Amino acid sequence: MPELPEVEVTRRGLVPHVVGCRIVDVTVRHRGLRWPVEPELEARLTGRTIGRVERRGKYLLLECLPPADAGGDAGDPQDAAPGWLLVHLGMTGTLRVYPDPPAPGAHDHLDLVLAPATNAAGAAGASRIVLRFRDPRRFGAILWTPLAESDLPEHPLLRRLGIEPFDPRFDGVWLHRLTRGRSVAIKQALLAGEIVVGVGNIYCSESLFRAGIRPTTPAGRLSLARCEKLAHAVRETLSEAIARGGSTLRDFVGSDGSSGYFQLDCLVYDRAGEPCRVCGTPIRQIVQGQRSTFYCPHCQH
Repeated sequence: MPELPEVEVTRRGLVPHVVGCRIVDVTVRHRGLRWPVEPELEARLTGRTIGRVERRGKYLLLECLPPADAGGDAGDPQDAAPGWLLVHLGMTGTLRVYPDPPAPGAHDHLDLVLAPATNAAGAAGASRIVLRFRDPRRFGAILWTPLAESDLPEHPLLRRLGIEPFDPRFDGVWLHRLTRGRSVAIKQALLAGEIVVGVGNIYCSESLFRAGIRPTTPAGRLSLARCEKLAHAVRETLSEAIARGGSTLRDFVGSDGSSGYFQLDCLVYDRAGEPCRVCGTPIRQIVQGQRSTFYCPHCQH
């Protein structure tokens, strides 16, 4: 499943290609995603210009600015106001840029045809690109919201998300304060996404190893010093994963089709029975909350 590093890699890959481009055509082939794609989406998006491409947790947020002439009295007021396209990659989704797209396959659910603003009103040409959403398992989502930027954090899918791991406020003090009185295992507390977002299964195992913390440790028992180590390990792990293009275990590729390589350097994840790269002790695998956890019984306590 694409986690924060994979979504951030996708975001960074999209920015130089789509920001400032006008949406000149929209094709929805399958509306039955995690939530149904609204029937009005094509009309909502066509003619708009993509402003910024942001990320909140595992959601990509594409700012869609209305055409300059959209302020008339007729029609839906949404069409004359800025809005956002929320994209979630689900378990197997990708969002790719194609200068010359191949014929759509069975799992290619949505295409946005984009043209540079200076050429948007002209004839179709080589400068146009296609932004294509593919999702074999259809657990992803494409959702339109007319919320203003100031109200976007209150969107039902965003308002309960924890702090971003690269937010300056996320540190050992934050982690220590929000884990007090909690008996749940620290790995489960991190995966829940309410304390901090984006620490998915791979990155949780790796962060806990770097911090020397056993994943079954009750969250409320961590000292402030250990919380400081863990917060640092989370940021370090996610930063390295982004630099390596994320992790490609099955379907994930970036916006240009490139695979991620972080999984090749994992210290514990998916290395059950193999020697720890630090001490040589065999890595163990357990199941927590129906997810595999990997750790070193010597280095983590």
